[in-house]
Amino acid sequence: MQKNIDAALIKKVEGIREELHRHNYRYYVLDDPEISDSEYDKTMRELIEIETAYPGLLRPDSPSSRVGAPPLSKFETVKHSIPMLSLDNGFNNSDIIDFDRRIKKNLNTEEKIIYTAEPKLDGIAVELIYENGKLVMASTRGDGANGEAITSNIRTIRAVPLILQESRKEKIPSLLEVRGEVFIDKNGFKKLNAQRMADNLALFANSRNAAAGSLRQLDSGVTAGRPLDFFCYGVGKTVGLSVESHWDALCILKNYGLKINPLIRSKISIIEVLDFYKELEEIRPKLPYDIDGMVIKVDDFSLQHILGTTSKSPRWAIAYKFKALQETTKLLDITVQVGRTGALTPVASLAPVNIGGATVTRATLHNEDEIEKKGVRIGDTVLVQRAGDVIPEVVKVVESKRNGTEKKFNMPENCPVCGAGVVRVKGESVLRCINNSCTAQVKERIKHFASKGAFDIDGLGHKLVEQMVNTGMLSSYADIFYLNEDMLQKLERMGQKSAKNLISAIEKSKEIDFGRFLYALGIRHAGEHIAKILADRFKNLEKLLSATQDDLKAVEGIGSVVAESVTVFFRQSENLKVVNRIMDSGVKIFEEIESGKKPLEGKVFVLTGALENMTRSKAKKNIETAGGKVSASVSKNTDYLVAGKSPGSKLDQAKKLKVNIIDESILEKMLM
Repeated sequence: MQKNIDAALIKKVEGIREELHRHNYRYYVLDDPEISDSEYDKTMRELIEIETAYPGLLRPDSPSSRVGAPPLSKFETVKHSIPMLSLDNGFNNSDIIDFDRRIKKNLNTEEKIIYTAEPKLDGIAVELIYENGKLVMASTRGDGANGEAITSNIRTIRAVPLILQESRKEKIPSLLEVRGEVFIDKNGFKKLNAQRMADNLALFANSRNAAAGSLRQLDSGVTAGRPLDFFCYGVGKTVGLSVESHWDALCILKNYGLKINPLIRSKISIIEVLDFYKELEEIRPKLPYDIDGMVIKVDDFSLQHILGTTSKSPRWAIAYKFKALQETTKLLDITVQVGRTGALTPVASLAPVNIGGATVTRATLHNEDEIEKKGVRIGDTVLVQRAGDVIPEVVKVVESKRNGTEKKFNMPENCPVCGAGVVRVKGESVLRCINNSCTAQVKERIKHFASKGAFDIDGLGHKLVEQMVNTGMLSSYADIFYLNEDMLQKLERMGQKSAKNLISAIEKSKEIDFGRFLYALGIRHAGEHIAKILADRFKNLEKLLSATQDDLKAVEGIGSVVAESVTVFFRQSENLKVVNRIMDSGVKIFEEIESGKKPLEGKVFVLTGALENMTRSKAKKNIETAGGKVSASVSKNTDYLVAGKSPGSKLDQAKKLKVNIIDESILEKMLM
């Protein structure tokens, strides 16, 4: 029975919540706590006791949500309003200097570019959405376009404000999308694994895996018990926030109560960027958390806008990765894996070795040429390298450790899985199984088809695929769409509920965009990026099927190798039969829609002086909505200078470069 709630109790609870929010801000953002941990815990317990006694007082933004919410049955999918793209990588100073040259070339300027550089945490990227200052949604990066809703789990992280702090300088925007990194520091990771060992549970391989596993708990009460932390590194879509640079945006986020990394170096030249990299490399071992490099960003938002993005990454940012971590260990054996394209890859089985916080037991040897070139033998002591998420590899043999018992390894003459012959195509470095129906290839093709970047079928994991292929339930990825609950319940450890959930996930996956559909087919040389290019150019399957090899080669970004691979794939009757079965099952492909050309598309504008009918920010927004771009400085690339009252030096520069100079009234006509 609901107890009566009087005004005094409501006021008391609101006061406690406000106090706890303030202490969180002082502790995590200002690093200047006013009370002890025990006092904080005492206040939190008082709040929980009141909310437990009076459930009507519960609110999703209450500090008590830090302890978790009722378990979910599954994660919902969230579409990011602005894609969370991955970053291109640089591995030495030359790569970074080249990056700076490309920036200047694309901007058509020789002027010094200003950057902001920050440590690259080895954590999990997430997006937080605040509406009118309240956290309403949190999601993982996912595939960049879509992530998983993890709001209940994020609310358990004390470093994440549930309500933004009022700022004296900036009004809280009606919409604020914050991007950042969730991580576990070194000490927290050590304690977490110690507790798991005491509880006889499997240990986490590294802090990144621990953070990822913690965020993907359906029971946020489990997440609440994990030592998760958070730093924000940027913004996505905003409404009601006017900011001109990346560093300014981070400072505003800090004013709102969000944590930014104190080591960020702002407004620096490319030479200062390289100096900062050296500093980070030196202090890296002493930091309380793991970093695997630094991120370099063009600071000016207007320049970022001009530079734009590719389908995979922003042109205005790059990750400068630290040198790969290396350790020596014993190579115990060499096995051969067969991939979805039939490629035979030799894999080294290693004596367990810890490299950069992760236990490594396997490493790639790439192909037989690499084994021959490096002189690798079974029983050798080898140097193994691990760089971030890249698969560990054997770098070299420590020949001085040989004792004469080492054995030479030869690649098999037949497929180790199906026994069919293997061939090496001229110009390639790998052996391939000639049997397209080889179970190893079938399994890997199906796993790829169901993966996140493709059909993203929740619940169709690797072990289940192995079992379904072994029992003959699946012989191609088209068979997935013809499964039913009765069939699934015949599998080991597959109950009625699990079968029903999987069928539901398969049905849900049947609506897919054209780019992801092409990627799912597993066409050689056609990864996510190439699939997106093909989808953008040909719009639908019918047009792509009618395209010739020359048509494909004419597409920017598609070379002769890709063109041949795509045409060969769709020329094979077996592949067409599988594609037709997929379509007959009810799969619906969303075609790429050709959007109408906007009036200012491709035009670059610069604003100077005071405008009469609209603010500068409003003019900028109107130009961008009409397809144009707004730059902060005049260059040869500028199409129009919009001059208001009391224009500055930009007017002289525009005249010198013979840029079209217009007033506000002409701009308004152009916007119509």
